[in-house]
Amino acid sequence: MEKVILKATKRTVTGKQVKQLRRKGLLPGIIYGHNMEPTPIALDAHDAGLVLPKLTSSSIVTIDLEGKQMAALVREKQRNFIKNFFTHVDFQAVSLTEAIRTYVSLHFFGTAPAVKDFQAILVTNLNEIEVEALPTDLPERIEVDLSKLAAIGDAIYVKDLVVPAGVEVLTDGDEVVVVATGATEEVEETEVVEGIEPELSVERGKKEEE
Repeated sequence: MEKVILKATKRTVTGKQVKQLRRKGLLPGIIYGHNMEPTPIALDAHDAGLVLPKLTSSSIVTIDLEGKQMAALVREKQRNFIKNFFTHVDFQAVSLTEAIRTYVSLHFFGTAPAVKDFQAILVTNLNEIEVEALPTDLPERIEVDLSKLAAIGDAIYVKDLVVPAGVEVLTDGDEVVVVATGATEEVEETEVVEGIEPELSVERGKKEEE
């Protein structure tokens, strides 16, 4: 992904008064982390609205805070889903030379022979995994090839995933990512995959800041 830069300014408006910022076309946020105190910020809502949907929890973005540029990860995106706009965003400033822990989303692709040949149902157990790596080594996503599921009962485990060099997987390797089940088997607390799983967005925050 090409380098993304978001310009920001420090803000003093907090609490319920942030609604005034939104009316002015600004998106309130906060940046915290490496060698800095938590700092409330404001971004151009239009510019941020174009960029944020493309960023995952492992995407590096450069925050230009009044001329000072900092590498950061998006830690939380709060959104008004009814009116379809972001209401708040949290960034974590990181050092590009120090390893960090974060989650990377899984992208499912391909067609499982188990579905075609045995009418299996694919059920996902994980949509993301925890990893540790230098920020510059973090992948945007990790690919999961469904074509490996040839028969009912076949599964792909965390330990089967292919990750780039320099990335350490912290999620238990024996956890199931996706499994091909019989159509009559009961499925609980899992997500059914029909064909190719769409790329999963990372929206950790759901409540609008008051």
